[in-house]
Amino acid sequence: MLIKEATPNLSKNELAHLGSGEVGYIRKIRYDEVSRCFPDAPEIDPRTDLWALFAADGTPILLTDNRSSTFFKAAEDELKTVSLH
Repeated sequence: MLIKEATPNLSKNELAHLGSGEVGYIRKIRYDEVSRCFPDAPEIDPRTDLWALFAADGTPILLTDNRSSTFFKAAEDELKTVSLH
């Protein structure tokens, strides 16, 4: 069986910017990730369930304890959202 090797049509730079300003992703975030992703975040109870909205390139946009807020912020910023698990 012959398998064709995929040839990328996008440069690494183009791929890195794919979805920029158009797509955001929402995911639950662990307490130990907060200071790395959101260095200016206030002290948070480690038992709090946290949700974050990120730009397609991984830039942090919003940290909240209310998942719905991430969708409202994405809509406000005109971002299509995807969830990561």
